Amino acid sequence: MVASQEGISQGRISQEAVRANVHAQMGDLVDFLKAKIARKAVSAQGVGSPAMKADAEFVAENLRAVGIDARVEQSMGQDGNPAAWEVVGSRVVDPAKPTVLLYAHHDVQPAPNDDGVWKTDPFQGTVNEEDGRLYGRGASDDGAGIAIHLGALKALGDDLGVNVKVFIEGEEEMGSATFIPFVQAHKEDFEADVMIVADSGNWSDSIPSLTTSLRGNAAMDVTVSVLEAPRHSGVAGGPVLDANTMAALLISSMYDADGELVVPGVESQEVVGGLQRDLDEAQWRADAAVLPGVRLAGTGSLASRVWVKPSVTVIGFDAHPVEGSFNVIAPSCRFRLSMRTAPSQDPRQAMRALGDFLVEHAPFGCAVEWKEVDAGQGWAMDADSPVSKIAERALASAFRTDLVNQGQGGSIPFIPDLCRIFPQYHVLVTGPEDPKSNAHSPNESQSLSLLENSAVAEAYMLRDFAELGIE
Repeated sequence: MVASQEGISQGRISQEAVRANVHAQMGDLVDFLKAKIARKAVSAQGVGSPAMKADAEFVAENLRAVGIDARVEQSMGQDGNPAAWEVVGSRVVDPAKPTVLLYAHHDVQPAPNDDGVWKTDPFQGTVNEEDGRLYGRGASDDGAGIAIHLGALKALGDDLGVNVKVFIEGEEEMGSATFIPFVQAHKEDFEADVMIVADSGNWSDSIPSLTTSLRGNAAMDVTVSVLEAPRHSGVAGGPVLDANTMAALLISSMYDADGELVVPGVESQEVVGGLQRDLDEAQWRADAAVLPGVRLAGTGSLASRVWVKPSVTVIGFDAHPVEGSFNVIAPSCRFRLSMRTAPSQDPRQAMRALGDFLVEHAPFGCAVEWKEVDAGQGWAMDADSPVSKIAERALASAFRTDLVNQGQGGSIPFIPDLCRIFPQYHVLVTGPEDPKSNAHSPNESQSLSLLENSAVAEAYMLRDFAELGIE
């Protein structure tokens, strides 16, 4: 897909008209989100539950109201049993024009409200007029992602110049286990040129962002052994270090004095699209709840350390609990490592490099074995593509300010999986969140000004994608 040499035309509907159309429907979008919040679409309580089906039907109904031929289908689990309720839809305006796939998810995280942390009822959408935010579970993640699509499609109406396909997932918060099998069984519903994933964040509620990269992930279990059987620490302690201590020495060998990962073959890379603004360290420390005396590990920009440089975290450790412990040298122990890999590195290549390093650096000759648990490829946007440039212009125009693109330290495994199935995809990761959204946390909220500007931006994108040629 390439842009014409003359550039992108302004289309059949003006920017001013788009903005006015979105503004006129903000009350309806807020009402949609309030009704969506009240449905309690918590996938952790059963992805195939009647509540999840009803929520999917509610979303499909709203999509049909903006011109999408939407239906609800149930995915199938690997065990052959029915699983998540998915919303699938499309609208064809001209087979010669590009096709854009719009993604969001309708399931939400649980919201226990028995600790007094929530300031409002998590399943009753509440607008705070003072800060201009709508509070409630799923208000932002990802009810607002759906609302962005609804707002953009309604704003364009009959002036929509591209073909649209829609997929609203029902199990994103549970890991998307049946997403790719569902895609493979319904490939015609996912054939597209551009995919917009409206499930990420922005620099702030007034400064938009495209997500330019996602780190990959690799998990492995490591077993360290020193004795064939337990021995009394008063008899063998000293000449023999226990397996837990050996594991601690092994883990520490991965880092230098600056906390930089020093494992050959585990790669880093530059920030995709260039670093436009570094993260504010004080704010980042506060958001991450870092204790005052803790020095941040690694070197280089804070953004690069979070977005594109690899990291390794011990997320599990099998050892005897303190309660009931006694004077015995642990003969072996096991721990699980979660590695975030550079967006462009093969995660299994990085995992093998890490595994080889651990075996080669076994302290005092202890036995070290490892095995793969999981691996998921990262993703990097083509920052120079015509699609990306259109999206950047649309965001800047909608928000009336320069955007600050950002990577994400986490992973969205289905994006690279989809790109393998559909290599023609140009993927854009947008979203309704900002640093105050508290997705997955108490007091989740959505900035209403951000929601409005995001719907305007997506409408601009859909308008201008119509001028792209398809190769």
